[in-house]
Amino acid sequence: MAEHDNISWEEIKALFAETDRKFQETDRKFQETDRKLDKRFNELYGLFSSQWGRLVESLVEGDLVHILQERGIEVEQTARRVKGSHKGKSYEFDIIARNGTEVVAVEVKTTLKPKHIYEFLDKMDSFKTWVEEYAPNTVYGAVAFLQADAGAEQMAENKGLFVIRATGDSAAIVNKADFVPREF
Repeated sequence: MAEHDNISWEEIKALFAETDRKFQETDRKFQETDRKLDKRFNELYGLFSSQWGRLVESLVEGDLVHILQERGIEVEQTARRVKGSHKGKSYEFDIIARNGTEVVAVEVKTTLKPKHIYEFLDKMDSFKTWVEEYAPNTVYGAVAFLQADAGAEQMAENKGLFVIRATGDSAAIVNKADFVPREF
């Protein structure tokens, strides 16, 4: 007679219970590993996307003075990553170009999507309240990008924003020649 022929039903149940416990422990370890990998992936993705975004910002800022001057806006100074807080609400503008009377706030995206335009328009509606030093100025908005999804560039122009396309080693305003920007 084989040894396993003498195993009782209780011993079989105990073996199944032990096997089930081991499966549950293994499953818990897999879930923990998945959480750690997700966290690390998100950290790396954030690092990559923020560095990519800074590169695009640099590219746009490098040509911003020239391309705005072509549209009749003389630029005396640019600033990147203008941050602040107003009544507990934080804000950030990627690039601000200004002279004594006009300001252009630029939102930079690697891929411009319609939702980005709505978000930026909301920010622009609060611009003069948030950045009070520019309240007396004429304020315009602009979006800059490498690529656009779902007709976002046309939507931006329709909403009165300057549309700046970054390409290779330069940037250009791609609005129609007769485009008139919205004043915020």
